[in-house]
Amino acid sequence: MDLEEYRLAVKGMKASKRLGQSFLMDEAVAKAEAEYARNRTVIEMGAGMGVLTNELCKVAKKVIAVEYDQRLFEFLGENLESKNLELLNCDFFELKGKKLEGADIMISNIPYNLSSKVLAWLGERSMPAVLCLQKEFVEHMLAATGTKSYSRLSVSSRLSFQMHRLMSVSPDKFYPQPRVTSEIVYLRPTGKKINRSESEMINLLMMHKKKKLRNAVIDSARALGLDKGRASEIAEAMENSAMRPFQMEPEMILSAARQLKKLIKNKKSE
Repeated sequence: MDLEEYRLAVKGMKASKRLGQSFLMDEAVAKAEAEYARNRTVIEMGAGMGVLTNELCKVAKKVIAVEYDQRLFEFLGENLESKNLELLNCDFFELKGKKLEGADIMISNIPYNLSSKVLAWLGERSMPAVLCLQKEFVEHMLAATGTKSYSRLSVSSRLSFQMHRLMSVSPDKFYPQPRVTSEIVYLRPTGKKINRSESEMINLLMMHKKKKLRNAVIDSARALGLDKGRASEIAEAMENSAMRPFQMEPEMILSAARQLKKLIKNKKSE
């Protein structure tokens, strides 16, 4: 199928708002993303109508393309043929074991509403990725300490990945057009593991990022399973308790989260 036929097919396929579908229409963008697939085994989440999938198959060792939508899965099966392509019709987050065996990198234009969930998935596996994301989301990922955009997303992203902006993608490269500009970013894992309880602690502290650390802990008492008295005692024992989370580098936030977790455990065992 040539590009013009593809464009007609895309416009004939009604995108699902529920699934956050917006189909890439530009081969140049797909080729730029596919450069990171050379001689690698690639996972593509949300293959859509295959413009990126097609470019990945040209250069990758193997492409594992996952598409949840049955209509799109059937379209891909009828219009894409490549010996190094494995098409899967399933929920990406239910993939386990052998289906992911040997995967080196994720390269995807993911639904924006799944961005945080995909980042967590990648972080847990220390897997590199090239992702097309909403520009504002990327700005929060990369936000510097002490800035207005510095958030729990900034902390978790900067702890888990070295991040590099690759290119901006205008809305007219997709159909239907999103209302926002997108950016393609390369994520290289730092290898730092953050478990679920540490992540929860980070989120609680950053919910009160403008308050002093001691007050952020006290205000999170109920969420931490503590009464105000115990929370206050723990807060006073925290290092850097007079600092405000939005002024703390990600490593300091993680250290505070780990210390908080340890102090709570000790206090509950008394």
